[in-house]
Amino acid sequence: MKTKIVNYPDLVAARNREKSETVFFDASTLHLDEMKKIASGKKYYIHTYGCQANVRDEETMRGMLESVGYKKTEKPGEADVIIINTCAVRENAEDKVYGEIGNLKKYRRANKKLVLGICGCMVEQPEILQILQDKFPEVNLYFGTHEIDQLLDLVYEVYSSDIRLISIKSKQGEVIENKNVVRNNEYKAYVNIIYGCNKFCTYCIVPYTRGKERSRKFSDIMDEVRELKKANYQEITFLGQNVNAYGKDLDEGHDFADVLEEAAKMGIPRIRFTTSHPWDFSSKMIEIIAKYENIMKCIHLPVQSGNDEVLRLMGRRYDREHYLNLVKEMREKIPGLSLSTDIIVGFPNETEEQFQDTLSLVDIVKYESAFTFIYSPRRGTPAAKMVDNVTYKEKSRRFQELVKHLEVNIEKDALSYVGHIYKVLVDGVSKTDENMLSGYTESNKLVHFKGDKNLVGKIVDVKILESHTYSLIGELVNG
Repeated sequence: MKTKIVNYPDLVAARNREKSETVFFDASTLHLDEMKKIASGKKYYIHTYGCQANVRDEETMRGMLESVGYKKTEKPGEADVIIINTCAVRENAEDKVYGEIGNLKKYRRANKKLVLGICGCMVEQPEILQILQDKFPEVNLYFGTHEIDQLLDLVYEVYSSDIRLISIKSKQGEVIENKNVVRNNEYKAYVNIIYGCNKFCTYCIVPYTRGKERSRKFSDIMDEVRELKKANYQEITFLGQNVNAYGKDLDEGHDFADVLEEAAKMGIPRIRFTTSHPWDFSSKMIEIIAKYENIMKCIHLPVQSGNDEVLRLMGRRYDREHYLNLVKEMREKIPGLSLSTDIIVGFPNETEEQFQDTLSLVDIVKYESAFTFIYSPRRGTPAAKMVDNVTYKEKSRRFQELVKHLEVNIEKDALSYVGHIYKVLVDGVSKTDENMLSGYTESNKLVHFKGDKNLVGKIVDVKILESHTYSLIGELVNG
């Protein structure tokens, strides 16, 4: 099969950060009429790995495909277009993708007109892209995060020309307003407010794959929130690699606190956001979160390490004292605050003493939940070049010790819910018991309880009866 390379990823180019204005434009398709003919009676299948930003990308791709007539299927064997939407933050996410492609390549062998594509952060890395090309000749489309708006034209070219197409340009990026979006949920919605990242933490590949920080216009965000309110959405989550940096690249006079406040005034029942960087978290944000009841008092505040030297090597821009002072201000000003975090164990050459600093910070902050990871190097990042003298066995031991420290407060916090009534947004019906429902409290605690499936998408009062640490068992109040 002939390979056509439109653009190939370049991590040096991906690091570029010129001081230029953010470019805005609407997505358009060159081959719209042709694609409507091709898509007639055909189906698509998308499998997404990774964070909420990837899920939001899937919703955009779904909207584009369905706008020309493709229908969604949950069975890849029925699909005429298969897209694997990848993540590159952790090594195990990459391993899962390799396994998934291995399972799907048989469909391409059986159907030569099938478009089998891989997109997302994973293919933005040249070395991994080369591995994919060598290992999976069945894949005939590769495109990056910056090419999602061109999806229909890319599918058209592969389908019409019987080629392998690679279109992955490493660049700073633009803001593209895609009008055709099909959301995965009818009552909970993700709203992008800023793309990319300028922080360049030494272990992270995201600034290279997602481009520079670039904010959407304030009016466009509010128009989207207004539409969601009109459609009776119960919860929105503002998304960005660093939501706190919103507006810094624009000359509109708005920051993230303004986004939160304006949305809160519209009356959406629940407002959340992720992810927030401690460096950009302002007192103004804290005040707005405390002021409005419909802004959830549940904040994800990644710390990564509790040691100043490790934080410096990570390029995190804050130290232990700054982080703890921020947490103190939050706890004092936001009643009922629930804090979650990310922590990396085994960063190159982390000493036992440095690791103990992380444990002591965990004991001080008392997180309600946490995502914990053993460090895995990402090709192309500065940390991947660091010589590491800590064995994997030692990293694993530290990981287990960290989890034990975290669980002390997580278990205590979960037990404090027992006997009290909380508002729960019902997410869905149990896969094993159609009489059991699941949903989340305002503080993002998972709750299981008996109820009718007609309650899905509604906010109900639930009394907590049991704690299972990472989930709760409750009963509906007043039936």
